[in-house]
Amino acid sequence: MKRLVFFLSFTLLIGCGVEQDPEQIDKAEASVERYLIANFQNIESVEFNNSPSAPMGGLVLEGTVNGEATFNIGVHDDYTVGSIGMGEGFPERKEECREHSCDYGQQEE
Repeated sequence: MKRLVFFLSFTLLIGCGVEQDPEQIDKAEASVERYLIANFQNIESVEFNNSPSAPMGGLVLEGTVNGEATFNIGVHDDYTVGSIGMGEGFPERKEECREHSCDYGQQEE
């Protein structure tokens, strides 16, 4: 019985580790950068960490803007931004983008 539980747990853990290919990551990073520039004030630079995660099939990118303010952004399979978490000092949203996200040239794949 213990072996069965271990085997099932191990199989689930292995199955949840979804690998993202570099092309997908590049497209997601480009989309996120366009989103940030289109929707937030004074974005001068966007840097990404080298460890994107893929919980439940989506893609989460982490990074910094302007060399200091951190963020994590959930990206859908069509490379649109689904959610964003912003750290302290993150730039303010542009006035015209407060109620609805401004267009950032999403790619249809």
